[in-house]
Amino acid sequence: MSQTSSSTKNNQIILRNRNRNKKYKIAIKKATKSYLLVLSSNNPQNLKICLDNLSLVYQKIDKAVKRKVLHKNTAARRKRRLARMLK
Repeated sequence: MSQTSSSTKNNQIILRNRNRNKKYKIAIKKATKSYLLVLSSNNPQNLKICLDNLSLVYQKIDKAVKRKVLHKNTAARRKRRLARMLK
């Protein structure tokens, strides 16, 4: 239990930031899952849908980097892995 008002406020800020960060990470996971689902269908007609989903995942990852939820190197690694799966 926090003893001072400053530590109480700090705990509130930590909880707020944790929820905000979790929101961005969940969005990345959902977009990645939909991309992998389309990718696993092995249908050549789904290439456009697959590329659209990949673009959406890139947008989510870049937004998380902009908000400092993910480190830029982590984002680059994830994007590289997702692009490699397409080949």
